[in-house]
Amino acid sequence: MTDIEAYASQAKAWLEKTPIPENTGTEVSREFMAKLYDAGYSGISWPAEYGGQGLSTAEERVFQQAARGKALPVGVFGIGLGMCGPTLLSLGTEEQKKRYIRPLLRGEEIWCQLFSEPGAGSDIASLQTRAVRDEDGWVLSGQKVWTTVAQHADHGLIIARTDADVPKHKGITMFIVDMRAPGVTVRPLRDMTGIAHFNEVFFDDVRIAEDQVLGGVNNGWHAAITTLLHERMSIGMGSAAPDRPTSYKSIAARAQKRGLTEDPAVREKLVDLYIQERALELFNARLAQEVKAGVNPGSRGSVTKLLLAELTLDSAETAAEIFGEGVVAHSEDDELARYAVALAWAPGMALGGGTNEIVRNAIGERVLGLPREPQVDRDVPFRELKVGTQKKETGA
Repeated sequence: MTDIEAYASQAKAWLEKTPIPENTGTEVSREFMAKLYDAGYSGISWPAEYGGQGLSTAEERVFQQAARGKALPVGVFGIGLGMCGPTLLSLGTEEQKKRYIRPLLRGEEIWCQLFSEPGAGSDIASLQTRAVRDEDGWVLSGQKVWTTVAQHADHGLIIARTDADVPKHKGITMFIVDMRAPGVTVRPLRDMTGIAHFNEVFFDDVRIAEDQVLGGVNNGWHAAITTLLHERMSIGMGSAAPDRPTSYKSIAARAQKRGLTEDPAVREKLVDLYIQERALELFNARLAQEVKAGVNPGSRGSVTKLLLAELTLDSAETAAEIFGEGVVAHSEDDELARYAVALAWAPGMALGGGTNEIVRNAIGERVLGLPREPQVDRDVPFRELKVGTQKKETGA
């Protein structure tokens, strides 16, 4: 038995003997994450000097495969583990990594990501949230929107305008913000099912210490791109599990049970769904092999995000088309209710991590080598631009 096979056997045994709580409240999730960490299955490939396990991506992948089909209550940590933590490892100071990584991996602290604004969504560089420097650090003011798990978060990565006299991409800084600090207000954004997948967050003169700058002052665009690359890779590779509510396996099993697979149109929809899932699975496997070999996928990680976004939309719509009016959020049939929640959630996947259109641009430019789209405002000082909700009389 190889070391990897032994590791897989140990991981499988731990998962089988460890009770998975059905209640997925925040405190329950924190407790389970602590168990996961103490057993050696959180931060598997993260550096040991900052609290990780110091193993390879091969062990990481083995554990993910062993956990497939098990509803581990760790979703609230997804933003931190997939986006914020990797950005901290890439750009953080020694002090920042030693302070934040271990509590993140052990579930002691929850993180969110604060990029989008009401007037700066696809064009993130047009953001207007500001951080003004004073003798004690920085004062942050503005609004963010579409922020996942903000209502639970202890910390967040936020980008803010720190210089309005330079072009919009150059005057941005990334900060670590305390989500419990005075002046931070989180308001849920509920969809038609009553669930709040996203939040809007307001910052009213929130104080940020100088040592909470991440990646350097006015270097926030580079930091943001780093986070977005991690985000797209995380979304595409971490969310395509076959136990999704609207997976091919789930929809096909229910359709067969109800005798609907005799309909050629239903069979065609199921085949299309299977092909999309299999294509994403194979592409993810290829990227995982490259990472194992030390090859950085770079912007090709965006392909996984795009594939998953389209799969999420198509699979939710397929469930609704096959099962019809029974797909309602408050159905007594739990499976149909899950389909309804997935249908309401699906458009969010086409927005999070960059809209599908923006991701296609990134793939075209950075993967396929196509010419960049014209940007007439790229070299214009930000305060001269009329963008988003920026008012003419303020000049910035």
